[in-house]
This record gives sequence, structure tokens and C-alpha cells, in this order.
Amino acid sequence: MSNTQTSYVRTEMLGAEPAPSSNSTISGWLRSNLLATPKDVVLTILALALLALSVPGIINWLFIQASWFGSDRSVCATIAQGGIQPDGWKGACWAFVQDRFQQFIFGRYPLDERWRVIIVGLMMVVLLVPLLIPKLPHKTVNAVLLFVVFPVVAFFLLHGGYFGLQRVDTPLWGGMMVTLILSFVGIAVSFPVGILLALGRRSHMPVVKMFCVLFIEVIRGVPLVMVLFMANVMLPLFLPTGWTIDNFLRAIVGVALFASAYMAEVIRGGLQAIPKGQSEGANSLGLSYWQKMRLIVLPQAIKVVIPGIVNTFIGLFKDTSLVAIIGMYDLLNIIRLNFADTTWITPMTPLTGLVTAAIIYWIFCFGMSRYSAFMERHLDTGHKR
Repeated sequence: MSNTQTSYVRTEMLGAEPAPSSNSTISGWLRSNLLATPKDVVLTILALALLALSVPGIINWLFIQASWFGSDRSVCATIAQGGIQPDGWKGACWAFVQDRFQQFIFGRYPLDERWRVIIVGLMMVVLLVPLLIPKLPHKTVNAVLLFVVFPVVAFFLLHGGYFGLQRVDTPLWGGMMVTLILSFVGIAVSFPVGILLALGRRSHMPVVKMFCVLFIEVIRGVPLVMVLFMANVMLPLFLPTGWTIDNFLRAIVGVALFASAYMAEVIRGGLQAIPKGQSEGANSLGLSYWQKMRLIVLPQAIKVVIPGIVNTFIGLFKDTSLVAIIGMYDLLNIIRLNFADTTWITPMTPLTGLVTAAIIYWIFCFGMSRYSAFMERHLDTGHKR
């Protein structure tokens, strides 16, 4: 009988192995991500060829051949078109953007009163940035100042008519100012209202559930253009004689209600993703319905659907351009309005203006998406010890 003993328990740890070449060197990363298979090689070559063909022309149009300074159309038109550029010239007309940039931001707001818009913008940044930084304290006070106090102060500053301020009616508002106001109010209203609608749709009370279902399905079943059209044309028909509602207020209400319906479905998806045991555990602790939702269920549900929430916010920010149907001029529409200005009519003016609008929209939307990714990483505690 053999006395040899075989041990299946390791007595010492293995030494650290070097990182795979695919993760430790540039060439390894290229092989694993761009050249891993013949199909990847073909797609990489095609992508590089497309970039080689398009990027030089784009850079040439945006920067090299662009017209940067000037006070009229002559700097963005060829000699045959009555300008100073050589025949065949094609480049961005940044002189037009520079000359009209304040109008893109403020619309037709009086020049002498634009300091009020600047103050409101600074107040918004000062209150919003601390709220977005997780480590900073006093979030409750910050939220009350931003969502309760700030809108009241902003209204009196922007509209005027009180405290010696000149009255500026909303038809004079426009540009980026209108886009940000509509987006801010729409986001601030749609999030809490969407939560209430989502909870109401899951309610066991028939009347509440039916109201929430009807509201959500009706609003989601029509385009935003129709909502704005109804608010602008049909709403005055139901008001008493002599009553009227400001067009801008109609737009704010329409956008907020429309976004609330979509937000409700996003939140409802998060609520359905939470295991039933979470609610049962809260019930076993003797928590009331609102305590259970506020402390246990909603925080988890909102964390799950952060991408959907931010996606709704991004869509809302872009949909503000539809307010042109009720005579309001947001960023995109105030830029398009300037295309008809005889001072700057050239073949390059419309494209340059649209590129400018696209860049501004992209900056805000990309910023929201990056912050969404940051919050997902910050709140991702599922695998932390």
C-alpha cells in the first residue's frame, strides 16, 4: 500500500501575471478592438478612408476658408455675388454668427435691459452647479432655492413691471433664453409630476388609476406640435370672455404636461423593476405607503432608470424648437429668422447658422449625457463592498 499523500490544497499564492498585451500596449488595443477579425479590418479601412475624404474638407470649410470678421454680407460672398471673396469660394460665415450672437442668446429683448437676463443666468448656474455635485452639503436648501425661490425671482426680473423695472412682454423674448427657460421649467415640473402619475397608474384606487392612465395615454398619443396647437388655439375658446393667457405660459404648460406623460412611463418602468420583496420588507417594518415609496422603492427605481430620465430631458431640450408654432422664437428659430436679413443674405449664411445651432444643442445634450453616466457610476453600489 502506497504511503504517498496527494494534497489538493494550494499552500501558496501564485505570483501576479503581466497584463495581456491587448490591454497594456497601443498595438494590442488596436489588434483587439479594430483588427480582431477580417470583417473588423475591412470596416476599419473603410472608416479611415471615409474620414480621410471628409475631414479635410470639413476643416477647410469650418476654419481655413472661413470668414471670421466683418459687418455685412460682403465678407461672405464672392465677387460675382457682390462680395470680396474670390469666385468659387466656400467657407463658414462666422462673421454673421459673431454679429448676431447676442440676438441668438437674448432674442429681441431690449438692449438696455439684458443685464437682467445675465443676472438670471448667473443665478441659475450658481444654484444648479452645487446641486449637481454629490459631495456638497445642504442639498435640500439648495433645491428649495433653485426650484421654488429662483423661478419667482426670475419672473420678476425677466418680465418686469414691478420694483421700477421696465416691463418686457414675452413676445420680445427669444433665442437661447427661451430654450433654457422652457427646458428648465419642463424638467423641473415633469419629474415630480411624472412620479405622481406613475404612482397613480399603479394605484389600487380606480378613479385615480383611470385618471392617470387616460392622461398618460392621451398625451403620449399625440405629437407635441398638436399639444402646443391646442394650447394656443383651442384653450382660449374655453375661457370666459375677456380672459386671456400669455402665449409663452401656454407653451410652458404644454411642454411640461407633454414631458410629464413620458416621464411617468419611464418611472413606472423603474418601479416594475424593483423586486416585490422590497415593498414587503418595508411593510413588515410598519412603514406607511408614502414612507415606503420615499425611503425604499423610489430611490431604487429612479437609480435604475437614470438613462431613461436623462433621455427624456434631452428630448425635451431639443423639442423646444417646436414653440415656433405659437409665435415664440427659441434658439433655432431666431437663427433661422436672421437668414432673411438683407445685411447677411449669402449662400453660406444658412448653413453656418444651422451648424452653430447644432453645436450649441450638442454641447448641452452631450453634457447631460455625460452627467448621466457620472451619476450612474456614482450610484452603482450593487458590486461595491
